Amino acid sequence: MSKRPAPVSLDSLSLPTTEYVELLRKLIAESEHLQNNPAQGLHPKEVLAAAHVLERLGPFTTEKGGLLEVEQVCFKEGRANLIIKYPGASDKSIAFVGSHMDVVPANPETWERDPFTLTVEGDNLYGRGTTDCLGHVALVTEMMVALAQAKPTLQRTVTAVMIANEENGEVQNVGVDQLMATGKLDHIKSGPVFWVDVADSHPCVGTAGSINWHLKAKGKLFHSGLPHKAVNALELCNAACAELQNRFYKAVPPCDEEKKWFFQTPSTLKPTQVRCSPGSQNQIPPWVEISGDIRLTPFYDVVETKKVVEEIVKDMNENITSLPTFGPMSKYEIEDCRGELEIRWAEGYLEGVACSLSSPGHKALCKATMQVRGEAKPYSICGSLPPPRGPPR
Repeated sequence: MSKRPAPVSLDSLSLPTTEYVELLRKLIAESEHLQNNPAQGLHPKEVLAAAHVLERLGPFTTEKGGLLEVEQVCFKEGRANLIIKYPGASDKSIAFVGSHMDVVPANPETWERDPFTLTVEGDNLYGRGTTDCLGHVALVTEMMVALAQAKPTLQRTVTAVMIANEENGEVQNVGVDQLMATGKLDHIKSGPVFWVDVADSHPCVGTAGSINWHLKAKGKLFHSGLPHKAVNALELCNAACAELQNRFYKAVPPCDEEKKWFFQTPSTLKPTQVRCSPGSQNQIPPWVEISGDIRLTPFYDVVETKKVVEEIVKDMNENITSLPTFGPMSKYEIEDCRGELEIRWAEGYLEGVACSLSSPGHKALCKATMQVRGEAKPYSICGSLPPPRGPPR
């Protein structure tokens, strides 16, 4: 193993612009194959990005006589995660997690520049993944290289974790969720964890849980010229969705903790997609399904909230004729048919995160932000992160 020189101040470390841009250029060149949306047939191969990171780290790994311990972990072929450690003198840890090697899809027709090629114009960088999140993959890589070159003696082990499958949760057990489930990240529990993703300019101290739901209404198919012989599933589903929202906000209202953590919005339940049985415009559909999500601040329990929603749907089913109708021929129960509602949850969910506002990690991040920007304004948003962590209890 490489010997450490005399003590080095971390303040002396700097980002090598040329090396950073060159690594980012290589990563962006792979971004067309890193797009993540299985519904569009886009399945990322994060191993392509990982190869460039491994190449950059190569000379500084323990295999080459350096100090960096590097492990590539694939739970599915082509879906790479990277764990990089710079060893400290104690069992304490500091970790930088979340820089992901997949990207959201990009349509070249809507871009002014080629999204899959890095374009440098002065201090501006353009390309899919520059801010979310290949730019951070390159940044964290160069941070670990800088540590390996300077060889400072640190009390804490510094760990960088670059992950697969952050942009879409349809495929599970591929990224950070499986790293945690298999114990690969147990060692980072002994210190602060910083989630490094997207170019926000102030400390983010909270996120929301994400729970996907499907509300299906069943009615009776009939010709639209004879609406009295049908139970209109589209009307039923719309009415039920509106009623569900109204009751949800009474059961899960804004709370004081959300203000303390600077959440920009409270918990929400809203529809985002709709589908129905195939047919023509002159047919009243026999079934309609509205889908959406719940964004739940971390001060509410996911399991209990799901039970609340299920009870609301159960009550609406039992009192189906009490839901609002639309016009004299709109009915949810006729002689030979009674409308029906069912709620279905998507597989898996994400829990919200509320960081400790008194933790050394939070204080250090605020101090660093102050030094760079002159002010630090912590905030929380109802986006969601993969780690299954709850609020301080």
